[in-house]
Amino acid sequence: MALQADLSLIRLLQLASPALPVGAFSYSQGLEAAVEAGLVHDAASAQRWIADVLAYSVARTEAPALLRLTESWQSADPTGVAERNALFLATREAAELRAETVQMGYSLRRLLASLGVFDPLAVAQLDALDEPAFPTVFAFAVSQWRIEARPALLAYLWSWLENQVMAALKAVPLGQTDGQRMLLVLGDTLPAMVDDAAAMEEDRIGSFAPGLALACSRHETQYSRLFRS
Repeated sequence: MALQADLSLIRLLQLASPALPVGAFSYSQGLEAAVEAGLVHDAASAQRWIADVLAYSVARTEAPALLRLTESWQSADPTGVAERNALFLATREAAELRAETVQMGYSLRRLLASLGVFDPLAVAQLDALDEPAFPTVFAFAVSQWRIEARPALLAYLWSWLENQVMAALKAVPLGQTDGQRMLLVLGDTLPAMVDDAAAMEEDRIGSFAPGLALACSRHETQYSRLFRS
C-alpha cells in the first residue's frame, strides 16, 4: 500500500510539473491583457487579479468539472465523460480560452498515448472524444494511475496557480520573491476550494467573471503580446 501511495504521488507530481509538455507556459488566460489595460501593474494588483480568477472562475468551473470527470472515468462511463467534456468546453467564454484547453488536451492526450502504459481500451475511449479539454485528459490520467481525487485537484489548482504567477513575473514584470509571496498566500486558499468543489451542486457550477471574459476577448486583437491567451 505504501509503495502504491508513493507511486501515485510521483505520477501526480509528474502531471502537475511545469515540465509537462502541454504548452501551459504559453498562456496567460487574460492576464497579459489586464496588464496592457493597466489593471495589473504591480505585485498587489497581480495577486488580486489571480485570486479573483481563481475564486470566481477556476474554482467554480474547472475544479468541479475535474472531480466529476475523474468520477466518470473511474466508473468507465464514456457517455458521462463526453457530456462533461462538452459542458466544460461550453463554459469557455472566449475563443482563446477554448483554443487553449483544446490544445493542451490534445497535447496531453498524445503524450499519454505515446507512453504506452495505459489500458488500450481506455485509451481508445479517450481517442474517441472529438475535442477533449485539458481537464478531461488530466482526469483520465488521474483515473488510470489510481490517484485520489482530492490530491489530484489540489495539484491541478496548484499547477494553474503556478503558471499564472509565472505569467505575471514575465508580463508585469515582477521579481521572483514577489512570485513566491503570491504562491504562499494564494496556495493557502486551495484546500477550501477543493472542499467547495466537492460539495458543489450541479446548478451552482459556472463561472461569474465578466472581467476575465472581456480581457480574454481583447487579448485576441492585442498588437504586442508574449502569450497566446
